[in-house]
Amino acid sequence: MQELGLISIVVVIALGIFSQWLAWRIQWPSIVIMSIAGLLIGPVFGFINPEQALGDLYSPIVSLAVAVILFEGSTTLDIREVKGISKSVFRVVTFGAFLAWIGGSFAAHFIAGLSLEVAFIIGGLFVVTGPTVIIPLLRQSKLKPRTAAVLKWEGIIVDPAGPLLALFAYEVIKVIVDDSQNIGSLGPFFFAAFLAVVIGYLFGVILSFMASRGLFPEYLKSPITLSLVFICFGISEVIMHETGMLAVTVMGLTLARTKKYISSLGNISHFIENISVLLTSTIFILLTASLTRETIGEVFTLPILGFVLVMLFIVRPLSIWISTIGTELTVAEKTLIGWIAPRGIVALTVSGYFASTLINDGYEGASILTALTFALVFITVCAHGFTLGPLAKKLQLASSEPPGVLIVGASSFSIAFAEKLKEFGNPVMISDSSSGRLSRIEQNGIAIFQGEILDEHSQFEVDMTPYEIILVMTEDSTYNALVTQSYIPEFGYNNTFAIPTERMEYKDDAQIPIALKAHMLFGKEHVFKELNRKINTNYHIDSVTLTEKIEKKEDLPVDGYPLCIRKKNGTIEFITLRKTPAMDKEDQLVYLTKK
Repeated sequence: MQELGLISIVVVIALGIFSQWLAWRIQWPSIVIMSIAGLLIGPVFGFINPEQALGDLYSPIVSLAVAVILFEGSTTLDIREVKGISKSVFRVVTFGAFLAWIGGSFAAHFIAGLSLEVAFIIGGLFVVTGPTVIIPLLRQSKLKPRTAAVLKWEGIIVDPAGPLLALFAYEVIKVIVDDSQNIGSLGPFFFAAFLAVVIGYLFGVILSFMASRGLFPEYLKSPITLSLVFICFGISEVIMHETGMLAVTVMGLTLARTKKYISSLGNISHFIENISVLLTSTIFILLTASLTRETIGEVFTLPILGFVLVMLFIVRPLSIWISTIGTELTVAEKTLIGWIAPRGIVALTVSGYFASTLINDGYEGASILTALTFALVFITVCAHGFTLGPLAKKLQLASSEPPGVLIVGASSFSIAFAEKLKEFGNPVMISDSSSGRLSRIEQNGIAIFQGEILDEHSQFEVDMTPYEIILVMTEDSTYNALVTQSYIPEFGYNNTFAIPTERMEYKDDAQIPIALKAHMLFGKEHVFKELNRKINTNYHIDSVTLTEKIEKKEDLPVDGYPLCIRKKNGTIEFITLRKTPAMDKEDQLVYLTKK
């Protein structure tokens, strides 16, 4: 049994990360791949059943993972994200959630056939659209900031509210149907919820205070943070089941408010984010692999499928359109937000708890709750995962242009390079703190950002949605290294490049110091001063369409220095110290040459 549990954990973790990688390679929503993987190894082929293999540890593992995911999501929230749409966000997470609760409850009663009591309990849970599904979809869809902010805030704020609504409905129903209960019996519920808020706030303040005063070393900051999240969650859960999610969300929100004053918390955020990605993939496969074939069979019954369709096409759109009347959202934004509401881990985990509780209380209809929840989760994940990107582009709420380039540093060479990229139709922005260096760029129609790109507020002032590549082109090697290291988590290692400021005497990329580990552009002789000297004298940047495939750089049909390749699909691949990209027929070669 012990070996079975170990094998199950290893298989689930490996399969979860492989699913994330495969989704990235084939550009599918990662949640869809994970769901399919879990179903295949679990109910379809019966290789493993994690719930049986882990025994009593199964529920605590899932609960702690959900706590970390919710905490990580709430720490990413910044009030500056909702500048101009705060009314919309408030309406969606309050009135919109209430309408979704009422609508979902009536759908569960009249369509799925649940008793009114069970329907109102599970209807409260189904308002959730958690960060476990929303955030991965937002990463892939390139939504514009306003729409993405509403969906992200709704997912993170409503996620702990859903279980609390379900718990509240359960307590109210006990008062109604049990003559020994009265309205005063609701007191412990409200007191426990209040305590969860206080506990979460106190833990957030304690962590902020300790970090700002240097009361623990750097290498212990991330482990201590993770430990405090577990303790915060555990204390609240002991007080009342399902309040732990509220506590860790409040803890994360408290930390998010102080994070801008404590720069050292940035490393903690990156650590928790990495852990969250691992846990999201692992837990989703754990849950789907633990389903039974009987549960999967129940999904395809007419009442359950009818309920899901009503939730998709009636309850969600109506709750958003009604709740956002008179707000800042446009018709296109309301349409997209009214369609996107995938359910995730919280719905699956909490529905299992309520199913067993209600069955023990004598509600026989509660036996279909697991199948009902899985149907809603899987169908919404697939439907919204595959349609978010195309619908967002159709409504002009996502970038439909070729991959853009953000250039840090305005110099003669970077400006000339930006102008050439813009000729191809790729979005280009140059960031610099000097208004003088930026003055002539704007006249050429190139987007600019005047300010310090390393400032935290820059991410809220600049719409970075169109840009997938960052080029750091200043004459300060230390600054270049700092910017590249800061933006690797956002753009990815393979999309982050820097220009050398002095001749590189290293034989290969592996010997470059770790601080300069971003890809070094162009060639050893192409340093900042040399490139600018050439562009200021008798050189310019030109391009040519290749008429045949080129195997070696020496076979290029031009007299000059190759800089990058623009592929037929619009993507740009840069020549670096490490490699020269493949050059196929009809690709466009950009190179530096004499006039």
